[in-house]
Amino acid sequence: MDYFDLNLNLTSEDIALREAASKFAREVMRPVSIQLDRMTPEEAFAKGSPYWDFMRQAYQLGYHKLPFPEDFGGPGLSPLQIQIVMEELAWGSFGLTLALNTSLDAAVAMAGTEEHIKEFTIPYCQCTDGSYVGCWAITEPDHGSDTLVTGYPSFRDPNIPANCRARLDGDDYVINGQKAAWVSAGPLANHILLMCQIDPARGHAGSGIFIFSLDRPGVALGKPLNKLGSRDLCQGEVYFDNVRVPKKYLIVGPENYEAALEAHLCLTLPMVGTWATGLARAAFDEALAYAKQRVQGGKPLVELSNIQQKIFDMFRKVEASRQLCRAAFVYNWSQPFSPEKRAIEYSMAAKTFATQAALEVTSDAIQILGGNGISKEYVVEKLFRDARTTLICDGSNDTLSVVGGNKIAGAYPRRFQS
Repeated sequence: MDYFDLNLNLTSEDIALREAASKFAREVMRPVSIQLDRMTPEEAFAKGSPYWDFMRQAYQLGYHKLPFPEDFGGPGLSPLQIQIVMEELAWGSFGLTLALNTSLDAAVAMAGTEEHIKEFTIPYCQCTDGSYVGCWAITEPDHGSDTLVTGYPSFRDPNIPANCRARLDGDDYVINGQKAAWVSAGPLANHILLMCQIDPARGHAGSGIFIFSLDRPGVALGKPLNKLGSRDLCQGEVYFDNVRVPKKYLIVGPENYEAALEAHLCLTLPMVGTWATGLARAAFDEALAYAKQRVQGGKPLVELSNIQQKIFDMFRKVEASRQLCRAAFVYNWSQPFSPEKRAIEYSMAAKTFATQAALEVTSDAIQILGGNGISKEYVVEKLFRDARTTLICDGSNDTLSVVGGNKIAGAYPRRFQS
């Protein structure tokens, strides 16, 4: 798992954090992720499964609260340190790393009031047994990546109806509808960060951000989804039937929703790219180790020129992913409250580049292993399936590329004019 880091300014603390996360990823996350991958979803997330043992260990080490400042009970890491640790964890498992970052997404720290922080953020950070589980719900049965296209014309189209809506009734919002099967930790959650339409006349831009506990009449949680990859990440629907939520739990209303969502995506997209980088590096490591010990034609595979070329291509993609994701991550996480400085196109570029690279690197790893690469006895088969899910996670790469191009076309003449 060792690699050469081009950042010559890493401190001893940075390196210690990386080594600790690397050890946890290798000794705990990788074995558990393989176990869960081979179970049915019902088995994987049932009480007493290895999933909950992992969550308890991760919570005890504080890996569930990496983005939070010390004032809220978090570790107070720098953006660079958060990125370094997350890449290491994702080397162990993309899905489990995502599972550790579903709870509130640090959004309360960004936009919530002091009351929200006391009621939700601090108890979450103080949790050490994995029992406080949050989820972020935005996509719906009829709406996926189109709920993320801030600034794009369709985002404000009033003729696109939402599947989940909230209406004000006295001092409460009444929520009805459904969120899609892709809500990470949805079937397990006891708290939710809900993005839900309030003003249909504004389209998706007329939504709001709520935070509340899910122990309310009318809430129902779906079953864990049976998926191709990232099977160690529990995902499923959340249903609302006349669920009453006090209006004090509305963090952001329609008037500020689009800007808040863009700020949110500036932070989450390079995070997904960072996880994909860790995943790609895992596949690279497996392929290189195999090529060194596998003998074909009287010599190790690694001595064959075509294998060396493939290994170099994999190395190039992993290293390029790290540099782009780290740069976008550190830049946008360093100024979440500065809309004039945020650069979402870099976050989009980081996510789309790194996830595509992960798919290509894991595919090449299978090719190097040959027949063994498609056998479940070798982890690269799982890594390939996991990598395929990343191209859809937090917005499909196709949609993000269209929206990113639209933003660049509109912003760059203004941004760089003298």
